[in-house]
Amino acid sequence: MSEGTSAPATGNWVIGITPPSSHTDDRRRLGDVVVELGFADREVVEAAVAAAHKHGSSVGAALIESGAVSSEQLARALADRNGLDYVDLNVFEVDKGAANLVSATQARRFRAIPVAFLDSGTILVATSNPANVLGLDDIAITTGYKVRRAVASPEDIEAVINQLSNLEESVQEVDEETRDDLGAQVIELRESAEEAPVVKLVHSIIADAVGRGASDIHFDPRNGDMRVRFRVDGVVVDSATVPRRLAPGLVSRIKIMAELDIAERRAPQDGRIGLTVDGRYIDIRVATLPVVRGESVVMRILDKERVVADLDLLGMQAADRALLEHSIKQLHGAVLVTGPTGAGKTTTLYAALSEINTPDRTLITIEDPVEYELEGVKQMQVHVAAGVTFVRGLRSMIRNDPDVLMVGEIRDRETAQTAIESALTGHLVLSTLHTNDAPMAAARLIEMGIEPFLVATSLECVIAQRLARRLCEECRRPVEITTEELESNGFEGQAETINAYEPGGCVRCGGIGYRGRIGIYEVMVLSRELRALILRKASSDEIAATAVAAGMRRLREDGLEKVRQGITSVPEVLRVLGT
Repeated sequence: MSEGTSAPATGNWVIGITPPSSHTDDRRRLGDVVVELGFADREVVEAAVAAAHKHGSSVGAALIESGAVSSEQLARALADRNGLDYVDLNVFEVDKGAANLVSATQARRFRAIPVAFLDSGTILVATSNPANVLGLDDIAITTGYKVRRAVASPEDIEAVINQLSNLEESVQEVDEETRDDLGAQVIELRESAEEAPVVKLVHSIIADAVGRGASDIHFDPRNGDMRVRFRVDGVVVDSATVPRRLAPGLVSRIKIMAELDIAERRAPQDGRIGLTVDGRYIDIRVATLPVVRGESVVMRILDKERVVADLDLLGMQAADRALLEHSIKQLHGAVLVTGPTGAGKTTTLYAALSEINTPDRTLITIEDPVEYELEGVKQMQVHVAAGVTFVRGLRSMIRNDPDVLMVGEIRDRETAQTAIESALTGHLVLSTLHTNDAPMAAARLIEMGIEPFLVATSLECVIAQRLARRLCEECRRPVEITTEELESNGFEGQAETINAYEPGGCVRCGGIGYRGRIGIYEVMVLSRELRALILRKASSDEIAATAVAAGMRRLREDGLEKVRQGITSVPEVLRVLGT
């Protein structure tokens, strides 16, 4: 059932795959291939071959032992000689769904492991011994897929097997005692022989997502199979493919972990999972959704150790940061952070709370959920089933003598009214609001039913923000951006060409060209003129013009400044701000 055609399994554009040269011939001597590829001189190779014949060892082993080639170079030569692709597993993105089709014991015995799905019926298998047809046939029989060979070094194959084993073992589902300490729900496991591969797959996917800093895991059904995608740095990327025979079990396994109804497949469900990954507690929110071809599952990863609670690390320009610091050190008033979902608003609020978290002040928050525990801050979580909503929680917080109140999100008129009134009665109130920019915040509150005089007198500062991906410093490439290009992309008033950078692609960033994220900000402090505009219900455009005249930097300007600094790129700024 295995097949070995001379055509490359994938194209040259796939990172980590090297197709064979055009003059492959399995009748060529391995030493000749090593010389032709330029890995060693003829004399060195012939000496190694003679030593192999003398001691009865293989030519490959003799070449490595003599130092003529490395293990990777030998694998490359074997691949070229057999007309197969060479796969560098240090670089190639291994599909965890494919790799988990065989056990670690099988993979070690055959010195081969599936690394990718090529189509609905074929998998790419990396092997250190392409002549081991029986072993590859066993993999084909075990998985039910046709096998296409590629060659990798035995050390790389062993490293992948160990990594998969470590990923599975690094995830521990919390027990009753840990649950009580961490507030996670108890997870009742249903162990069976049939579940073992699925449990291993789910654990390895979660651990891989946490290791890559993903914020969400998407399980999307596709033609019977299930595609696994991670949202990393705000962008969704493919990670693995779960074969159709494992897909129903995988969804059921996730439901069991989240204590959802396995039998219910026609209605959406929400749940929660508490896990430890490498000894670090991870809270996961699970949402299922019935779709045409099955059930879609999204897992939101809340990793408390990844939350940046420090103003120094947010990426604000010095002038904007000074405005924010001045606002949050007031004794009363409202400071709002606006932007779409996933813009990092809560992170900014945490950083602000950390800045003013001193022993002489009492800070209380209500959040949904509590994403990060701050030492010295009383944090309360929304629990709708128990009647704890934002507005009820906020009212209770006011009766607990706070100096600073943080409301996770202003969603409705009642919450907005209570928050605004609190800001007027001697409390500093921090919260988030969904608007596209800072000047629109006042209009949004008025639309929600808050009187203009309350908005004008309570608001101290509004911050609008987005999160853009950082350029990978290892592979970013210098580029000149002309005035015409800037103007065509909406950056008006630029008098000269700017020197910037564009994404490249390397091993460190996985070929994407970006690593990590940076904030883009717009900070509007309420002046007398702005309050007057709000009182007469001026449009957000009028408010914006007045704020800019007073020195406010717009989101687009801050984004372009970070392009000039080489932190991000123009396409990335346009992606998060719109064209």
